[in-house]
Amino acid sequence: MIEHIVLFRFAPHASHADTDAVLVAFAALPAAIAQVRDFRAGTDISPENLAQGYTHGWLLRFDDAAALRHYLEHPAHQAFVAQVQPLLAQALVFDFDSGQP
Repeated sequence: MIEHIVLFRFAPHASHADTDAVLVAFAALPAAIAQVRDFRAGTDISPENLAQGYTHGWLLRFDDAAALRHYLEHPAHQAFVAQVQPLLAQALVFDFDSGQP
């Protein structure tokens, strides 16, 4: 299983309406792209204060690397990326195979 972790740090100019629109658009991707096996989202609640300004996170799961590539190249994902990029100060994406030691 491929785990796809996404963290966003929104830019200061991003309004609450902008952020809400991003959350809705991201949540719509699994319905548009069948390769997404699991989708989870949330905001930072860690008491450790190590989030470095990242406020929102997502975990998407895919059966394999080919399914992840399909998702990344899918027009719905590409449109989402174009929508969100101007609103971000920083994004962090980390993928790993949870079936590997």
